[in-house]
Amino acid sequence: MTRLFTAVTTIAALSAMAAFAEGPTDEVATNPPKAPYQKVSDLVALPEFLPGIGELFVDPATLPAGPFVAYDHDGRLVSTIYMIPISQMNADTSFDDLLAPGGTVDHVDIYFNAGHPGVEEPHEHIVLWHVPAADEASVAN
Repeated sequence: MTRLFTAVTTIAALSAMAAFAEGPTDEVATNPPKAPYQKVSDLVALPEFLPGIGELFVDPATLPAGPFVAYDHDGRLVSTIYMIPISQMNADTSFDDLLAPGGTVDHVDIYFNAGHPGVEEPHEHIVLWHVPAADEASVAN
């Protein structure tokens, strides 16, 4: 129940923040994004393109949570992703001032991940999509 409350609170905060967002910041508007962002596949043992996510970049100083920014095969910014460890998803933890460097958020997905290189601990992916749901297919394969 606590995780559900935290997730709902996070979505509400992100939705409110998205209302004030416009286009992507200059740092992430183009692929590859500007420093301090680095290609995740250069930092950890992950493929360059992850089906369902895209080509990921992150400022290493923000690990493990992010924000990560994801691009499709055409270099279009499609999402901003936070990877929040399950151990931090509790009533005693708040996540303030989360950024959406990709700009306006169309919709949000939250799903569990058991862990992977770079974020080995079980965590939630909080995906801020900057494209309509129909355009998610651009990162399907």
